Amino acid sequence: MCFSAEADIALGLAVGVVGIDALRHVQHRRELPLAALPMLFAAHQFIEAFVWWGLDGQLSEAAANTAAYLYLGIAFVLPFVVPMTVRAIETDETRRRVMLGLALLGAVVSAVLLTALVRNGPSPAAEDLHVSYSVRVSNGLLLTLLYVLATCGAFLAASPRRLVVVGALNLVAVALLGWLNTTGVISLWCAWAAVVSVLIALHLRTENHAESPHFAPVRGGGDARAHP
Repeated sequence: MCFSAEADIALGLAVGVVGIDALRHVQHRRELPLAALPMLFAAHQFIEAFVWWGLDGQLSEAAANTAAYLYLGIAFVLPFVVPMTVRAIETDETRRRVMLGLALLGAVVSAVLLTALVRNGPSPAAEDLHVSYSVRVSNGLLLTLLYVLATCGAFLAASPRRLVVVGALNLVAVALLGWLNTTGVISLWCAWAAVVSVLIALHLRTENHAESPHFAPVRGGGDARAHP
């Protein structure tokens, strides 16, 4: 579970393969952001490998800090990115409004976390087979709860059952990781990203687009068109 640079690279490669599979099964333009999430998670893994190398003295401190900034930057924008990504494929207007509200909430959380990151720095440290990122921020517990609400809530509010499962399992994973090691949640979460990526790819593989009354498949580079 992300306990070394080698583990990060191996997991990044595995998630990248899943991400390629997800992108291959995109049939509507609105699915592209969701299909791209596994690739974002894969990049996230590779970035943390550079953090490890910096902590091991194989890279300069400046390079390690840059990698840590990038790693946390990606993690901190997810409360906004995830609701908007799920909203893109949602067709029910009520659910879309809920997801928009979660995205706005996530935008606030992301802004607070990114501001703290810029002001205080990432302060990475190797602890108990994971990287601990210490970003000094007020009301940390509240921000964590709102972070989880925005990211997991978007999946839970989705119409496709597989995405609801993603949200439910995410809640369980967050609780478990928090119980195992509070300081390592951000780092250990990356391993769970592999599971999320597989579920996203499975959803795109098995979704019956032919029965969807809302969107026409994208063919020949044309735009998706909504059916009347």
